[in-house]
Amino acid sequence: MNYLIVYSHPNPASFNHAIKETVVKALKDKGKNVRVRDVYSMRFDPVLKADDFETFQQERTPRDIEIEQEHVRWADVLIFIYPVWWAGMPAIARGYIDRVFSIGFAYENTPEGPKGLLTGKKVYVFNTMGAPVAAYEQSGIFKAIELLTDQETFRFCGLEVLGHKYFGSVTTVTDDDRKAMLGEVERVAASLV
Repeated sequence: MNYLIVYSHPNPASFNHAIKETVVKALKDKGKNVRVRDVYSMRFDPVLKADDFETFQQERTPRDIEIEQEHVRWADVLIFIYPVWWAGMPAIARGYIDRVFSIGFAYENTPEGPKGLLTGKKVYVFNTMGAPVAAYEQSGIFKAIELLTDQETFRFCGLEVLGHKYFGSVTTVTDDDRKAMLGEVERVAASLV
């Protein structure tokens, strides 16, 4: 199976980076094919432009989007890794989805309504946040995130959502706590094989 990791964090010393490295190692140790799209380091342009729409209407795809869509086509499982900022994904991750998961590629409009085109593919999401998990659970933010991201983005496009894992207080917990979290990441990654 082929695994595409879409990683969105600007700091190579971040816990998100450690999650990415753990997932890559766990999958490669199982002999899986892994590609990483580090949207910050590749300076992916997240801004959906009028020119993009014009190109789509001509049934063409801008080259930078086409490259990313080729990676998505290649993948059986997509893994998104990013922090929760302002109760959502970083702008660059949202822009990646805005541009790459475009009409005609990820979904189409039919007389019966929208139809996802990425069927047969699966997705898993890892998120970090500075506040404790309990604070997000109590406020209902996780339910909102899962509605908007898992349901209205990924399932809308036909992807099967395998899970969504949250790690809270990552900036304030101990190194032992972070090691335990990475152990959980490793277990989850191994379960995706």
